[in-house]
Amino acid sequence: MFEFIYWLLSYVVPFLAVLTVIVFVHEMGHYLVARWNGIAIQTFSVGFGRELFGWDDQHGTRWRISAIPLGGYVRFVGDMDAASTPDREVIAKADPELSKRLFANKNVWQRISVVLAGPVANVILTFVILYALLLGYGRYTIPPVVGTVIAESPAAMAGLEPGDIIVSVDGYTVRGFEDFQRLVATSPERPVTIELERGSRLETLVLVPEATEVEDRFGNAQRIGRIGVSRDVAEADVTLYRPSPIEAIGMTSEEISFIVQRTAAFLGDFFVGRGDVEQLGGPVKVAKVSGEVATLGIVALINLTALLSLNIGIFNLLPVPMLDGGHLMYYLVEAVRGRPLSTKVQEIGFRIGFALVLSLMVFTLFNDTVFAHLGILR
Repeated sequence: MFEFIYWLLSYVVPFLAVLTVIVFVHEMGHYLVARWNGIAIQTFSVGFGRELFGWDDQHGTRWRISAIPLGGYVRFVGDMDAASTPDREVIAKADPELSKRLFANKNVWQRISVVLAGPVANVILTFVILYALLLGYGRYTIPPVVGTVIAESPAAMAGLEPGDIIVSVDGYTVRGFEDFQRLVATSPERPVTIELERGSRLETLVLVPEATEVEDRFGNAQRIGRIGVSRDVAEADVTLYRPSPIEAIGMTSEEISFIVQRTAAFLGDFFVGRGDVEQLGGPVKVAKVSGEVATLGIVALINLTALLSLNIGIFNLLPVPMLDGGHLMYYLVEAVRGRPLSTKVQEIGFRIGFALVLSLMVFTLFNDTVFAHLGILR
């Protein structure tokens, strides 16, 4: 019993706290833009399944907390289900006053704005959190100077030398050696372009980091890139850098751009045979990571919330029916054609999308609970 309570408090509670915040912000994005466009909203739900408790607001929207806390949705009047499948019968029978407030009857650009609002809200949440943490805590950094280059390593073969000052990697500014390490580590077996300062000259090198499996502080296997460089760090080398509010905007935007680019590259690896399926995670893995990060303190958990929010926003923009990106794809086609796709085509797309999303959920859950437990992929 004690072990169950410990597991519940250590993993489930942090996971649900993080997920609830992310889902609420995502759905609030849909809700607010829908309200601004005069759309009638039937339900705002955090979670799926049976309602645990809820209330009706003055606009007729039912706010509810549901039994399965693994997502959420905004359902508009005239929707058949939480996936916003239009209920043609309800739409056809709606009185004129209600008809003009139905989501399905709004122009295509209004519908596009509502769909985009959820992922955009996730990006905004990420920006606000990272920006606040950067202003509030600053960042510890060490000079981006190469110390040692291992013989016959990718760095040595490319011509990197001790004393080189790293200026940028793949266009991202390197402010400290920790930036250099992270930019290289997130590009296993992918070419990276390094701009460096050697003496009074600027030089550019291109190399491919070797893929290496390492364990993090919690014993989880991570696949990272290494090029064979290091540097000794003295206490005097470490400084706390506090950017100005204006500079922090640029630094936070660059950080978000970096995460998006590296996430896209990670997904792209699976199409060229470099992907490691063990790195894919579903609810169980996210819960485990949330629990582990929670042991590092509230700031680390807040930072994880920002990163997951951004990744969920990106995932929702994939052009898969059932996701926001699938709806967006339909509406963009409608904007180009001047009329929507047929109901039959949309229904086929939603069925395919449902199958893809369900398959991904099953795979990640299986990967979490079976492969990781048995160590088959290690």
